[in-house]
Amino acid sequence: MNHSNNIKNIIFDFGGVIIDIDFWLSINAFIKLGANNFDEVYSQSQQSGIFDELDKGTISPDEFCESLKKYLPESVNKQQIIAAWNAILIGIPEHRIRLLEEIRSHYRIFLLSNTNAIHYPEYIRELKEKYGYKELSEIFERVYLSYEVKMRKPEAAFFKMVLVENNLNPEETLFIDDSEQNIPPAMELGMQTLLLQKGRDVTDLFADGFLKLL
Repeated sequence: MNHSNNIKNIIFDFGGVIIDIDFWLSINAFIKLGANNFDEVYSQSQQSGIFDELDKGTISPDEFCESLKKYLPESVNKQQIIAAWNAILIGIPEHRIRLLEEIRSHYRIFLLSNTNAIHYPEYIRELKEKYGYKELSEIFERVYLSYEVKMRKPEAAFFKMVLVENNLNPEETLFIDDSEQNIPPAMELGMQTLLLQKGRDVTDLFADGFLKLL
């Protein structure tokens, strides 16, 4: 894909782009709690939609934990389920925070994330402890979280909301995500897009605070 020098706005995904995640860490944590085969549990629960519903804020963390309890021994409590679900979150490396601090004087930067009310407090705890930020909105101009707006990627309306509310020209807007299914809706709205391939760091896309010609 060709990027010209006309990019003025950058919309970042969070998981896999800014924060490192590994779903297998959660799978293993649930297996340790006694789930016979959590990847199967995940696919079954995915069919019933509880992970999507948590991301869209249509079920509460309590309801999510209750739904998962049926796959686990009776002795497992809510705190253990939350800890296992949060095991997916590896952390936010300092070099990515420093990148965002550097580029925001050159670009309008936004966050567009499929996330939930269990994971979000963990991000904020790390941001505050390591980097002194109380909210992601102290780094980005605007933050769009699926569980707050009741939409999730790849729903086109979620992308459109960011463009419309911030009066962004799609042609001057770059969307960066690590999930292939999230790229087409952004392209269809006229945005420039970049799929961050596994093993590549978002900081590789920039030099001296500016996007490289990609």
